[in-house]
Amino acid sequence: MTDEAPKLTARQQQILDLIQSAVARTGAPPTRAEIAAELGFKSANAAEEHLQALARKGVIELVSGTSRGIRLRSDTLRSIHESRAKQFSLPLQTLAQLALPLVGRVAAGSPILAQEHVDQTYYVESALFQRRPDYLLKVRGMSMRDAGIMDGDLLAVQSTRDAKNGQIVVARLGDEVTVKRFRRNKHLIELHAENPDYPTIIVEPGEPFEVEGIAVGLIRNTMLM
Repeated sequence: MTDEAPKLTARQQQILDLIQSAVARTGAPPTRAEIAAELGFKSANAAEEHLQALARKGVIELVSGTSRGIRLRSDTLRSIHESRAKQFSLPLQTLAQLALPLVGRVAAGSPILAQEHVDQTYYVESALFQRRPDYLLKVRGMSMRDAGIMDGDLLAVQSTRDAKNGQIVVARLGDEVTVKRFRRNKHLIELHAENPDYPTIIVEPGEPFEVEGIAVGLIRNTMLM
């Protein structure tokens, strides 16, 4: 990878912007079908061809076997961000690094950011995120596999008590903390896994439940080595 941002066609840039927007909004990349619908392609195969081209240019990584297996590369995002900063003469502060605590296992009943949960602090380029995260949570298990979130990944989380339908959230159910896709209707809350091997969690009125944050990005552990 050179220091120059990869040269993309207008359509490739459009798809890259769509991926970044989806990750910032919901915490997960779009499916091929969603890309096709958003950009007016006749089929998901057309979206796949553009994604393969972006992968060949080193802008993204494609993970086989999942409908949302698209990962943004940290070095590419950094070069794109720096290129845009030069183009629009953005202040240097926009390139500042974020100091993000990495949260490992969360003890029952205690705050996520309690000192005993913080394994270490990572310094991460702010350019990786369109919405500022407050911490990184180490993902355990494969319940969100089909959203491209794998065991051992680091989920970037923005602390909030509010979530919109469809967002990926960090939720507390009694003494357990889990990562799931959030749905609320008039009577109850549903927490959906992105893996058919895992059941939907139903939260009935009166049950202990709290949103701890929303996913605003994902980092593969290897990016930080």
